Amino acid sequence: MNSNLLDTYKHKGMRRALVRKISEKGISDQNVLRAISNVPRHFFFENAFLEHAYQDKAFPIGEGQTISQPFTVAYQTELLKMKKGDKVLEVGTGSGYQCCVLVEMGADVYTIEYNKVLYNEARKFLPEIGYLAHFKHGDGTLGWPIFAPFDKIIVTAGGPKVPKTLLEQLKIGGVMVIPVGSSKNQAMYRLTKVDKNKIEKEEFDYFKFVPLLGKEGWENR
Repeated sequence: MNSNLLDTYKHKGMRRALVRKISEKGISDQNVLRAISNVPRHFFFENAFLEHAYQDKAFPIGEGQTISQPFTVAYQTELLKMKKGDKVLEVGTGSGYQCCVLVEMGADVYTIEYNKVLYNEARKFLPEIGYLAHFKHGDGTLGWPIFAPFDKIIVTAGGPKVPKTLLEQLKIGGVMVIPVGSSKNQAMYRLTKVDKNKIEKEEFDYFKFVPLLGKEGWENR
């Protein structure tokens, strides 16, 4: 995390260039692009690595995890069909960058992180930079039943299957976006809960995410 929390004209200009790049790659939701433009991604980088902050690529954040590529964050967020005021469950807080993008778009975010170190860092850091969410340390594949149902669920790690528990915690009419596949690459799924017993599944591009750990993830395989 960057201890020097200055957001200069230069940083804002670099974000505008990043937004143009991901727009050229196919992201068209103006609310998503606006959120990416507003969240200071360089806050999540040590000063020595600031030149990497606005490149469209993932970057290691420790604990075997990465801060996701901005295009990937925008891609998943666009698929969510976010509306202001949506109650969103995020599985995999990681650095907290995706969470900030969701909060920037007006979501009420409930975010779960499996790794205790990353959980502690994000829970402390995000409020410091003005992004408020509900944080939990634990198994994200089991969701957060006390606050269910959710309008939207976003999973930011690649799983071997769609966790049934998460589908159960999705509202009727709600949308879940999750990468599913092998440990090497995953197809991005959008699941819409049409009614209690009917899920509409759409499959999109392939990505490579860190593994989804937990009872309904890779841990028990």
